[in-house]
Amino acid sequence: MDRTEAVTPLPLRGGADSESSTRATPVISLRGGALAYGERVLWQGLDLDVRPGEFLAVLGPNGCGKTSLLRVILGRQQLTAGRLAVLGRTPGHAGRHIGYIPQHKGLPAHSMVRARDLVRLGMEGHRWGPWSPRRAVRRRAEELLREVGAAPFADAPVGRLSGGEQQRVRVAQALATDPRVLLCDEPLLSLDLQYQRTVTDLVDRRRRTAGTAVVFVTHEINPVLELVDRVLYLAPGGFRIGPPDEVMTTSSLSALYGTRVDVVRVRDRVVVIGAPDAIVAHNHGDGADHGVQNGGRAEDGTGASGTGESGGGRP
Repeated sequence: MDRTEAVTPLPLRGGADSESSTRATPVISLRGGALAYGERVLWQGLDLDVRPGEFLAVLGPNGCGKTSLLRVILGRQQLTAGRLAVLGRTPGHAGRHIGYIPQHKGLPAHSMVRARDLVRLGMEGHRWGPWSPRRAVRRRAEELLREVGAAPFADAPVGRLSGGEQQRVRVAQALATDPRVLLCDEPLLSLDLQYQRTVTDLVDRRRRTAGTAVVFVTHEINPVLELVDRVLYLAPGGFRIGPPDEVMTTSSLSALYGTRVDVVRVRDRVVVIGAPDAIVAHNHGDGADHGVQNGGRAEDGTGASGTGESGGGRP
């Protein structure tokens, strides 16, 4: 597998001091990373440093290993080759310093735990002994629920909430851990445009005020384009890392796919046309993204050629 990579460090948009953030010790450091399932290689030779306050968007077609990369960082999936350190430790040992927003998966209707309790669990779940939320914990949970627009159903059992409502609670729970690294796996799915903006604003505020590094897997770069410092684009022909203006180009993506891929900008949106095996994501205003096979043409302004992977360790 060939690979291309932009290696020149650039000032980050996030954080209180972009220059110091660029020099800071990486919170995620991957060297020679490879991931394969049998003879199927998803990516290899991947060197990646993510620093405090950085916003890294992970893009690429379905099945290229985007969700699997997050699972590797979480310690739930083993690298085939290479070395990875997360907050200076082996994956899986960073504990509550890692916030994780998983892909939306509906909870069973019989799940009776309340939304507010799920958020509190993000702050108190690491403690031993009887769980008795303190006043500060309750206050913080209420604040987060309000910020993501979940306060009206804070006392509702999460199993009875809609997909979009459940996703808002998951976002609040991830932020409740006071994370130094925030891993987001398609966090905007099932959310309408209003709450997509609410979630992206919360994530951006967190990384700017607290220096939290964000790794944001998405099939659509446009909702976060103005926030992104760098893009990691995974594709069958390798990968590319760099600022959006360098990665999301006709020449860059054509080289990755080994065929002509056109990238154009329309009213400050990135449009990718001709990427093989693309899934076009149409948002119909009901908070759901409906994947439609479209011959590899992203005609609706989608910024990446594919949707996120399903969970379970395999794309």
